[in-house]
Formats: sequence, C-alpha cells, structure tokens
Amino acid sequence: MIITTSENIPGKQVSKILGIVRGNTVRARNIGRDIGAGFKNIVGGEIKTYTDMISNARDEAHNRMINAAIDLGADAIINVRYMTSMVMQGASEMLAFGTAVKLK
Repeated sequence: MIITTSENIPGKQVSKILGIVRGNTVRARNIGRDIGAGFKNIVGGEIKTYTDMISNARDEAHNRMINAAIDLGADAIINVRYMTSMVMQGASEMLAFGTAVKLK
C-alpha cells in the first residue's frame, strides 16, 4: 500500500478513484498526566506524555484509514491529511483521511 500526501505517485498512474477513506480516534486526557503537564508548563519544555498520546492517536487513525482502503481493494491512498479537533473539554479527535485509488 502506497500512502502519500501528494496527488501523484512517480511512475504510477491512477486508474480508478475508489473514494475517500478515513480513520479516527478520540483520546481523553488523564488527570495524573495533567498534574505533571502543569509543572512542565511552568518550567517549559516538551510535555512528553501529551506528545506520546498524540503520536499514538495519529498512528491509530492512520492504521484505521489504511484498513478502510484495504477493504475497498485500494493500491494506494493519495492526498493524505491529518486533522485534530477538540470534541469536548479534555478530549480530542485525531482524523486521518485521503483518497483511495487503484493504480496502473
């Protein structure tokens, strides 16, 4: 499975557009992590627990998007994008989406 943020894949040609595929996950903060993050916010620097949480959420959304493309019989996903949004206080959604295609 080829996955790219671009419209084109060098040396390949899109033969069929199968549709939009997406994967998402919603993650909530942890009160214990928030206390540690509050201290880090005072002194500055990376808040590693949140970095890890967002990275894991991105990986999960990415994998779900790939599985959706596999279900359609896609060879590639083009124009891949990632978005995040707050769905409620303390919870955010990570969304990965792109266009599933067949290649020649």
